[in-house]
Amino acid sequence: MHGTEKPETDNPLSEPEAAFDVGDRLRLVRQAHGLSQRALAVKAGVTHSLVSLIEKNKVSPSVASLKKILEAINYPMTDFFALTLPPVDQIFYRADELTPLSTGALTLLQVGDAKSHSVQVFHEFYEPGADTGETMLSHEAEEGGVVVAGELEVTVGTQTRILKRGDAYLFDSRLPHRYRNVGPVRCEVVSAVTPPYL
Repeated sequence: MHGTEKPETDNPLSEPEAAFDVGDRLRLVRQAHGLSQRALAVKAGVTHSLVSLIEKNKVSPSVASLKKILEAINYPMTDFFALTLPPVDQIFYRADELTPLSTGALTLLQVGDAKSHSVQVFHEFYEPGADTGETMLSHEAEEGGVVVAGELEVTVGTQTRILKRGDAYLFDSRLPHRYRNVGPVRCEVVSAVTPPYL
């Protein structure tokens, strides 16, 4: 996921968001930093309209978009979602206890509080056409995952492969990478990153 993000690269909301209100939280964080929507957009290198649409919950931001915006003000994604995180000493998690870091066409559910562990575990769901954004992701970590259902196009550096049920990936996260569902059905993935990066 390069350049300025455009609103159309993010996912329009087709159904009500989960209990966590991304738009309202972004507005509160922005205001706490004393920034206007336009000033935040300039710092993050995204369009003013993207920030506005996210805050109005008109679009569900891609992982790359939200991370890019928060990094511009040095605000970790784990802190952004902190109020929804479970107790640190919790060991087992029901499906409805996972923390949504992204919802909509790309649903990214985190197991537990990644800040309290050296690994970050995700249960991911990609609707047909959904991806992590036009800007390639890159961070200090290693990550891997297994496709549980559907198909997932994984791009790492100059390599691209379409993975199907049972296929897996493992690589150095410093290499630019992107995930995209190129199949006709919902794709499900279980993945892990160490150290945590969101």
